[in-house]
Amino acid sequence: MVSDVLPISRFLRITLVSQNALRLATFLERALGFHRLQHAPSGAPLCGSANGAGGRAFSTTLSLGQQQLELLQFASAGKPYPQDTRSSDLLFQHAAIVVSDMDEAFRQLSAVAGWTAISRNGPQALPEKSGGVTAFKFRDPEGHPFELLAFPPAERPAQWKQANSQSPFLGIDHSAISVADTGVSVAFYEALGLSVSGGSVNTGIEQGRLDALPNPRVTVTALSAGVTAPHLELLCYQQCGTPVPGISPVRDNDVAATRTVWQPQVANRPGDTERPSRILLDPDGHRVLITRF
Repeated sequence: MVSDVLPISRFLRITLVSQNALRLATFLERALGFHRLQHAPSGAPLCGSANGAGGRAFSTTLSLGQQQLELLQFASAGKPYPQDTRSSDLLFQHAAIVVSDMDEAFRQLSAVAGWTAISRNGPQALPEKSGGVTAFKFRDPEGHPFELLAFPPAERPAQWKQANSQSPFLGIDHSAISVADTGVSVAFYEALGLSVSGGSVNTGIEQGRLDALPNPRVTVTALSAGVTAPHLELLCYQQCGTPVPGISPVRDNDVAATRTVWQPQVANRPGDTERPSRILLDPDGHRVLITRF
């Protein structure tokens, strides 16, 4: 239940489940400029959701700028990422990486084998009503979706203007999840302490190429916990006014069981600092881990 969870104070990291974390880490280093920090037994809860899976796991932690990405490899491997998922399916969850130069970032990504494109015809420059960004979506070798994101120079948020990097890959801007009902999802995350910090309605040819969908209409809602990045984005796709149905739930050790990891606020009530970490499922089955580490 959300009511007995301490409010969120900070977005800690995104956790991807991997069937071969060290191999995937090597790809992320070469293709996207990540830096490996450690490989050790996981210290965070491995399961505890409605679709848990027992067993030990190793955690490989990487950094990109000031943000972290964790690869979690279970001793008992789950199912691979479903190959037939679309950007609008409720299972879909991507990590968006801000780049300073889309051409150079795309060139570096293209020089590394193993990934597959989601977007058609390369990076897409979206119209101003959709934020005016240039974006490209793809899957890593295990199927996890990623997005490269370049802001117009004059509109790049302050955090990314100040990023000091010799690489075109600056850091993780957000994790985006597909949802069936924006209002229901906003209510869930607001109860955890997040606040709506922005949004748009994206349509048009460029959005269709970006998502590889015919005539998409997607309501984008940004949610944050005090800082703009990283943050969470809700993507509500509609076809003829009807949300696109999702895919059956996955277990914690399946490759598609991505988590957002958040740090709770420290309250002054007795016992609050000893509250255990919690894994929650949001209204569409996305995993939310609230932990102090």
